[in-house]
Amino acid sequence: MASLQASNFLLSSSPSKQIRAALSVPKLPSIRLSVPKVATKGLSADLIARDGFINTIPFEKNVIGTPLVEESSSVSMATIQLHAILESIADRVEMHNNVGQQRENWNTLLLNSINMITLTAATMAGVMATGGAGVSVLSLKVASTLLFSAATGMLMLMNKIQPSQLVEEQRNATRLFKQLQRKIETLLSIGSPSKEDVKDAMENVLALDKAYPLPLLGVMLEKFPESLEPAVWWPKVQSQKTNKQVVESNGWSEELEMEMREVVEVIKRKDSEDYERLGNKALKMNKILAASGPILTGIAALGSAFMDSSNGPWAAAVAGALASAVNTLEHGGQVGMVFEMYRNNAGFFKHVQESIESTLSESELGRRENGELFEMKVALQLGRSLTQLRDVAKKSSYSRIEGSPIDEFASKLF
Repeated sequence: MASLQASNFLLSSSPSKQIRAALSVPKLPSIRLSVPKVATKGLSADLIARDGFINTIPFEKNVIGTPLVEESSSVSMATIQLHAILESIADRVEMHNNVGQQRENWNTLLLNSINMITLTAATMAGVMATGGAGVSVLSLKVASTLLFSAATGMLMLMNKIQPSQLVEEQRNATRLFKQLQRKIETLLSIGSPSKEDVKDAMENVLALDKAYPLPLLGVMLEKFPESLEPAVWWPKVQSQKTNKQVVESNGWSEELEMEMREVVEVIKRKDSEDYERLGNKALKMNKILAASGPILTGIAALGSAFMDSSNGPWAAAVAGALASAVNTLEHGGQVGMVFEMYRNNAGFFKHVQESIESTLSESELGRRENGELFEMKVALQLGRSLTQLRDVAKKSSYSRIEGSPIDEFASKLF
């Protein structure tokens, strides 16, 4: 401390003399730090000066959607549209499944309710017919008449909508929409779709909507047509797809074309004819049962209204019991569902037939689907192996030459 004061004194007393002090600091080795460059694209900095300091606060630019746009530019519009169609198909599958379960509950609840009402009214009429002591004739008369009238109205409504047939429609719609969904997923996984694929998918969805409508009012399918008409759930006009690589034969040969034509003949003469015959029988039986039930409950209601006569109570009791039996046979046996099953089976064979005929009608082999692949698909649809399918075609050819009917069906699946 004393030396520091002495040096200050000397400096102040002799200003002419300058004391220069040189400090020798050893050189440190230079160290180069490699700092990675931070991309500043898309970043904005706000400089905030506060208390003599400058703070740099980076704000990330809102780039939401930019990668999606760049990524979607490499995806074709047809692919995006097919994915949108897949979402719609999945929603339809869920709707048809839910509606089918609801209508199956309708069939069970209505059947049980109508039978209970009918049997209760028939029991009242039977008690009146036996002349039970202490029984109020007026109360039995009014109660049984009202119950039989209610059963008649409910039965007419149930026979009109045919819940069991509606359930079968929803089952088939669910299955066919799932089939279309898998077909589009396969198309997306193995190749690049085109606008024609999008158009075909849209037409198939709309055809299925028309074939199996969800609402009941206005668009419900006719439950009692004049005769069986096969169900049609595919577009009427199906466009032929052009192969990207046109092959001269494309897997087709004269033998394969003859085989496919013979398969069509077997489907026409055996499978389609047989299912249409069975479907018409089921339709006729369903018409008779649907008309008999309300007639019997109506007779029972009239018999209950005229219980004062000797035959009125007996007529009401017998007619009510028969109506319950008819109702159980029709809706418990699900005759409407059987008719719908035959109608869909006939539609399936018509679909196979039309697909084969439309493929063979294309004269350019390169525009057809590959022949070997097409033959395999037809064999699987009919539940046969390739060898069995060829044997059926040979038998059909021999039977036509000899003029004898073929004794084998094309399908072994159902």
